[in-house]
Parts: sequence; C-alpha cells; structure tokens
Amino acid sequence: MEVPFLRTFLPELELVASPFAAVDAVVGWGLKPTSKAGRNRAVAKNLPYLALEDGFLRSIGLGETGAASLSLIVDDIGVYYDATRPSRLEQLIETAPDWCDPAMHARAAALIARVVASGLSKTNMGGLLDRSILKPGPRILLVDQTAGDASIGNGLAGPESFAAMVRTAKAEHPDAQLIVKRHPAVAAGKKKGCIADADLKGVTLLDADVRPAELLAEVDAVWCVTSALGFEALLRRLPVRCFGASFYSGWGLTTDEVQTGRRGVRRDLETVAAAALIAYPRYVDPVTGLRCEAEAAIDRLISLRDRAERLAGYWAGVGFSPAKRPPIRRLLNGPRTTMKYFASASRAAAKAEETGGRLIYWAGKETAEIAGVAATTSAPVVRMEDGFIRSRGLGSDFFGALSVALDDQGVYYDPTKPSLLESLIEGGTQTPEMLARAKAVRARVVDAGLSKYNLAGAGRRPDWPGGARKVLVVGQVENDKSILKGCGDIRTNSGLVEAVRADYPDAFLIYRNHPDVMSGNRPGMLDASAIHAVDAIADDFDIIDCLEACDVLATLTSLSGFEALLRGKAVATYGRPFYGGWGLTQDRMTYERRTRRASLDALVAAALIEYPIYVTPEGWPCEAEDLVAALIAARNDPPPEAPPHQIARWWKGMLASLDRRPPPAY
Repeated sequence: MEVPFLRTFLPELELVASPFAAVDAVVGWGLKPTSKAGRNRAVAKNLPYLALEDGFLRSIGLGETGAASLSLIVDDIGVYYDATRPSRLEQLIETAPDWCDPAMHARAAALIARVVASGLSKTNMGGLLDRSILKPGPRILLVDQTAGDASIGNGLAGPESFAAMVRTAKAEHPDAQLIVKRHPAVAAGKKKGCIADADLKGVTLLDADVRPAELLAEVDAVWCVTSALGFEALLRRLPVRCFGASFYSGWGLTTDEVQTGRRGVRRDLETVAAAALIAYPRYVDPVTGLRCEAEAAIDRLISLRDRAERLAGYWAGVGFSPAKRPPIRRLLNGPRTTMKYFASASRAAAKAEETGGRLIYWAGKETAEIAGVAATTSAPVVRMEDGFIRSRGLGSDFFGALSVALDDQGVYYDPTKPSLLESLIEGGTQTPEMLARAKAVRARVVDAGLSKYNLAGAGRRPDWPGGARKVLVVGQVENDKSILKGCGDIRTNSGLVEAVRADYPDAFLIYRNHPDVMSGNRPGMLDASAIHAVDAIADDFDIIDCLEACDVLATLTSLSGFEALLRGKAVATYGRPFYGGWGLTQDRMTYERRTRRASLDALVAAALIEYPIYVTPEGWPCEAEDLVAALIAARNDPPPEAPPHQIARWWKGMLASLDRRPPPAY
C-alpha cells in the first residue's frame, strides 16, 4: 500500500509492513481485494481492522493515474460505502447532536459555500463541458460508475440498479434530456462502466472527464446508484435520487430506492457535510507535509488545480540550456502538461501549432531565429524568466530556479512593449484579500532578510559613517537584457556611478558589484575613474544588510531596487525597471504606458504572487508564502553541492516525501 504521507495521516500508529510481526491492529485499503488477507487476519486474530479510503476532496487528478491524495479516511467501524453494516461516518451523522454544535454547523455551511463557489470536486481535473450537447428543457444527469466498484455491491445495488435507473428515467421523464456521465476512469480508458450499451439508446452519452461543477450547473436533477457525485450535487442543492444505499442517502436529503434499515433520522445538509468533510477525513498539506484542517486543504486544492489548468497542454521549448532543463521540468510539471525541448525554433513552433500548444523559450537567451519564429507563429508564445525569489544559489553556478515567470505578452525587463507583469500592475485588479496577502508576504520577506539568490553574507555588518546621506549604488551584469532593453544613455556600471555622484555630490557613496560579476561569470567591473568616485565597496556584505544600512538605493534596473522598496527605502532608477513608473521610485527616465499610481502592496501582489509560479526545494508546486517559509527554514544550511535534477511528480504521489518529515506533535 503506497500512500504519500501515510505516517503523517496516522501519527498514532507505529506502522510495520511484515505480515508476521506482532501487531495490535491491521490497516488496509478499504474492502479492496488487496486488503482481503489483512481483513482475514484481523478476524482470525480478533484484531481491529482500520479501513483506509480517500476523502471526498482528494486530489488534482485520478487515483488511477497516481495523483497524490490530500485527504484520507480512517474508519475503525466499517467503511462509508459499505451500507451492509455501520461505519464511523454513519455513526457521526447519527450522533450529530452530540458534536455538531452551532459553530460546527456554521463552519460546515461556510465550507459548502467555498466548495461550490470554487467548483471543487473529488479529483478536480475534468475538462470544459461541451455545451453543444445540451438541449432545451429539463435535464437529468444519470451517473455511471466503474464496473466492480466496491461501493455498488456494498451499497445494496448491482448491475440491475443501473439498468433500473435508466429505465425509470425514460419512463417517468420522457420529455427530459437524459445525460449519462461516465466515470472519469472510464473516460480515461482505465476501467469499464456499468451502464450497458443497450441502455444508452435515447440518452446523451457524456464519455469525457468534465468538471463536475460545470455539468451540475446545467442539470435540474441528479440520479445515481452510489456515486459520490450525488453528494456533490447535494452540496449544490440539486434534487438527488439514489438507486443504491450511498453514505448520504437515508437522511432525508435524497429520494431513495433502497433502504439500509438503520438510518431513518433526518439530518440537514450542513450536518452531513460536517461529518463527511470535517469530522470523518484527515487532511495533509503536501507542501508542508503537516496535518491540516479541511479549509486549508481546500485552499491548497484550489491553488494546485488553478496551477494545473494554467500549465495544461503541450509546451514546445527552445533555447533552454541543458542545466536549465531539469528545474524547468519540475516547475512546469503537472497532470496534463507535456514539455518537449527542440533544437530548432521552427520545429518547436510547428509542433506547438500541430498540438494546439505553446511555444516557450528563455527570454534572456532569445536569438534572432527564436525572435523571428516567435513573431510569425500562430501558436501562443510564452517567454520564461527567473522569478524574483529564485533560489539558494546563483543561476550562473547552475543552481536551479525555484520560481519562474511565464509571460504571454512580453517580459518584465523589456519596457519597450507591454508585459504580463506590467498589465497586472496597470490593471489594478488586486482584491483586498490579495493586497492583504501581499502585505503579509512582504513583511515575511523583510523580517527574514530574503533576496533573489539568498546567498550567505560574510557575517559582519556595514560600519559606514553616520551623518552623511548613504547612497548604495548596485552594479549589474552589463550584458543583461534588462540593461540592453531598459536603459538609455546610461547603460554601464561606471556610467551609473558617475551619474549618481553628480546627483548626490555630498553623499557617502557605496558600490556593490553583482555576484555574477564578482564570481567572474559575467562582465561589469568598474573602470578606474568610477572606482575613485565611490567612498566604499560593499562586496563583502550581505545585500540585505546593505539595504538596511543605506538611505537611498540607486540602480539602472536591478532587482535590488524592488528589494529596497520592500524595506521602505528611497529608490532612484536610471533605467526603466519593472517597479519604476508607478509613483514609488525617483525615475530619471519616463514610462508612457504606466499611468497608474500603484501601492507597494499592489506591486508586491503582482510581482510575487500573480506573475510567477513556484516549487519548493523538494519539487512540490507551491505559493510564494510556501517558498518563503522553505527558504527561511533552510537559511542557515549550505546550498547543495550540486543542483537537484530529480523531477518531483507531485501528481504521481511524491512517494519520496513519505518519511522526509517527522510526524507532528498532537
């Protein structure tokens, strides 16, 4: 039994895999044939049997394809889909007056609203509904299931139940459109369905994996045997008719063709949802590896689903160096993502056009050939660059990026044309919730002293003299695209120093080289006259300590200007960086398109939350907050000797993560 984070789900147990070990209980996967030996042993030895099953808000992708589950059910009485006997879920619903108080009832109501508003379902990777199949008038959804599913026989049903469902629907609703939905595993070709082909005459067959929320929004009622889709329909207040005994039937919420003989008490939807979504399952956040509540799991599922949808499709890559390819595969990894690299831009574009995919390339490595093909292809073009919180080491030293920006308009460092980042800031659509989130991220970054590369400093702080105004001049790699695209007359580090000295004649001028220049990897050293114009060199200090100690930061287009803004410092720009032109900086150059006066939190929201995508050092897709937390946790550890090249297929289980963290204390 391979279950990611199994020990985190079951912290109260010491798990052993040997069938010969002396044990106090047997753990198995529900009532599947693979658990039969364990169940028999439990009976023979008079041991408790703990049945494990996926929760009702599970994953991004099918279990049959290995998608990692965020929820797990541990049932010490039975299992929820076995209506022949009680289960822990059934007991929770029956005894709800003992534990479902008004606060829990309200919590369940809020949870239902969140699930419905977000369109979440169990596996969350269906495609868009083809609305051309819909006909005017009433519509009834008939839900098929996979043949041999344990919930059918144990739900007091069988193959005849599906035939009866279709037959009854045709007889009682001759004027309604009957839509038969195959199970996603059937649509994926993994399993067979239960509704016979002969019964499909006169109905509309939906033999594709579509988003349940989209489908449920278009029907007037849902009929099923024991499918959990009936529960999702109840959450959306749809009438549900059951031809088997499902866990949500028998409580007065459904029209039931089968009775268990045990239930019979009426429970409202919030009570059943509180039991099924809060009290019964256990949840783990795969990014932190820790147990979490249902609400946090929902937030994580939404972010994972949105990311998977953003990355879905074919990506034809060109211009990526061999060193960049493994980290890029980790960043773009997803259940419906295909990434292929090409040596030729024209071949990559042709493949993108053929597959309905996208052409993607590393913006900073754009060649004349790539630019020409990108300008003429009919395929969408996406430019990739490092994110603004990147890694724990230099890219030029081959430390893989933990964040990248994906831009289908331009690229953030090229102000000669719009970019997605510029559009996000100019559009000003950040919600109050997003701005609050950005404020919290900014505070965490500043408090922790994080930067783009997070290199350890020398351990001593600057001791520059007090009194005089201290201006930190930050050098850059002089062949950097942000300088080539974003600067005017001043485009060298020496020219920048001379301009800053002219603007701040009485200031104490400090100069800091770019790490790639100091390492000898890239050009940008000062000439002799510029060296004489500065009062101190800050190469031996941590960049964050330099920012904290200065009064003004002066730069061409360096990201350090953005990092200074995060810390409330005055910033003077001599080029046109992405953070300039919004009223937050002293700009020597003009920005014709940037008309909005943006707040710092709006800038942070766009640059750190909306624009990039992130992965943790272990390879899990994550949000800005997660990477910040991971970098803080690892701040005192030396970076790895070599860049990690493994591709962490989060949607295939991340089995290597099973034991990477100790179980939390409860």
